[in-house]
Amino acid sequence: MTVIGVLIIAVALIAVITLAKAVRIVPQQRQDVVERLGKYKRTLSPGLNLLVPFIDAVRTKVDMREQVVSFPPQPVITSDNLVVSIDTVLYFKVVDSVRATYEISSFLQAIEQLTVTTLRNVIGSLDLERALTSRDEINRHLSGVLDETTGRWGIKVTRVEIKAIEPPASIRDSMEKQMRAERDRRAAILTAEGHKQSQILTAEGEKQSAVLRADGDRQARILQAEGQAKAIRTVFDAIHQANPSQKVLAYQYLQALPQIAQGSANKVWIVPAELTKALEGMGGALGGLSQMVGDLPAPEAADHASQVEREAAEAAEAAAAAAQQIHDEVRVAEAQATGASKPQGLPAPEPVSPLSLVEDPADERERG
Repeated sequence: MTVIGVLIIAVALIAVITLAKAVRIVPQQRQDVVERLGKYKRTLSPGLNLLVPFIDAVRTKVDMREQVVSFPPQPVITSDNLVVSIDTVLYFKVVDSVRATYEISSFLQAIEQLTVTTLRNVIGSLDLERALTSRDEINRHLSGVLDETTGRWGIKVTRVEIKAIEPPASIRDSMEKQMRAERDRRAAILTAEGHKQSQILTAEGEKQSAVLRADGDRQARILQAEGQAKAIRTVFDAIHQANPSQKVLAYQYLQALPQIAQGSANKVWIVPAELTKALEGMGGALGGLSQMVGDLPAPEAADHASQVEREAAEAAEAAAAAAQQIHDEVRVAEAQATGASKPQGLPAPEPVSPLSLVEDPADERERG
């Protein structure tokens, strides 16, 4: 019984082992290469597969997904004899598991070495500056060479990327200095251009400001002249419409004399000796002018005649005082000029009554 039990256990164990050898479950995106007695038989697809126990054996398990491999930095010499260190990243996938198993012993190592040699050939034909700025060109060249070579191995190279290109430390320092100098030059050029544009805009603004200021001054003078012309025309029309008398004209003349005497520039006055007679003559001329335009006052001005006469008398007194002051100043100036001890020159004017300056010469003739 003991021997029979051992046999049963042995048979059961052999059956389990045989079943395990006969049944093979392959996961998704993987292929198993099966050999029968050392010769390729078939490729197991994902799912449940049956094998002949102890005759069929799985040679390799190939992952069909796209894989990423990062190669260590490789020293490469450029065309200008500079040693740079280049890191690369490779993307590939197995498209034929049988050729990837039997065409090459280790396709990953083969891809790495092929990448290094191809990279040295490409970088060796470029200088450092072009190598640093032509990464896309280098990537395309590497992808073309690797894809053409690895195609017979059942491998598809999808992408090759250069992670970094590290020049020597001395070259990096020189490049930084060159970059700094270039940036300083560009900054100086931009500053000069900005200053130039600022000066141009300032000059244009001053030009436009001067033109506008001149145009405004011209318009102001034109308007001022038009205003003065209109004012003169209005005064002239008002005088003819008001029909002023001789006394009113004389009053206006006497009001203007103190203003003439108060001018800041009137330092020396040349006054004739017969000042009062000149004033009387002026009054006569004004009286004649009033006869030409009509000596009859307007009806509206009749009520104010007495007030006008009083104001005229006050203005005549002020004018006489101003004339006397001017005459004294002239005598003092003449004495200083001739060096005499006493003022000499113009004789003192005859005293005249202020009312005689505003009276009508016609009335005096009637009294005479």
